[in-house]
Amino acid sequence: MEELLKESEVAKLWQSIARTGDYHKKMEEVSPREMEIQAVVGASGVSAGRGGKEALWRASAELTAWKEAGGEIHRENSSLSALADDRLLQHLHDTVKCDSLIRCRVRPSKDGRYLFMTGPAQEGDDPELKMILEEQLRDVVMEVEGLGRFVLERSVEWFETKLDWLGTEIRLTFDQDEEEEMESAIETARILMGDQQGWDRRIREYAADQLLDLANEWAENAADGEDEALSADGGQLVSREQFMERMELESVQAGEDGDFEFWFYDGDMFYGHSIHVTGNVEDGPDWAGMEG
Repeated sequence: MEELLKESEVAKLWQSIARTGDYHKKMEEVSPREMEIQAVVGASGVSAGRGGKEALWRASAELTAWKEAGGEIHRENSSLSALADDRLLQHLHDTVKCDSLIRCRVRPSKDGRYLFMTGPAQEGDDPELKMILEEQLRDVVMEVEGLGRFVLERSVEWFETKLDWLGTEIRLTFDQDEEEEMESAIETARILMGDQQGWDRRIREYAADQLLDLANEWAENAADGEDEALSADGGQLVSREQFMERMELESVQAGEDGDFEFWFYDGDMFYGHSIHVTGNVEDGPDWAGMEG
């Protein structure tokens, strides 16, 4: 993380962005009315992306709530948007932090979907928004009979707990959703947890059937030196049983209508990638891949 820039340096960065063609094009999408707001930033903070030929980053941050001075609080879904070069993007990461209260100048988009930043963010102090931020920072907990205490991980919008799976501590998760959908996911979790030995064997066998040839292909390439990134560690062929034994379960995601996802550490068979298996409690596993 860079040291925070001086105020004069920050002003120059914003002035530089304001002179670009992309910025002027963006001005056509937003209202001419500029306003100062205070806002509560969501759990994910700033994210950014850009196309292959784009010079500037398109940065954004989800807002939990915002208001103009003396105005009403807006809590509908909204986001903060900005254009930035590399240095300004780093400054945005440093000042528009997740779970924070900020003050900045913006122009609302004409379609009402976002607020476009026209200047730097500073720390906010609105008492009403501070209360919303305090509420946001409190743990959201769900006690599930037979499964334990789940805590909402707000940055990924799922509930998570840690529990024992055949002697190994794993993470069990399900998405934050409407009550009916969450109850369906919880039922999926109960089915999986109720027969850990059976599901563990079934998932590992499926993964081995789908990925054993690929794992041994990687091992052969490493042994032959065809892949310099792998050859330093050599490479040993594995049997089906060895493949299954080397998989280390890390997490299970339970979904509605019986859907599930199992995530394993690969035991270095794919040199640090994850093994991902999906399926349904009615039909069993239906896909396996190497990811990450």
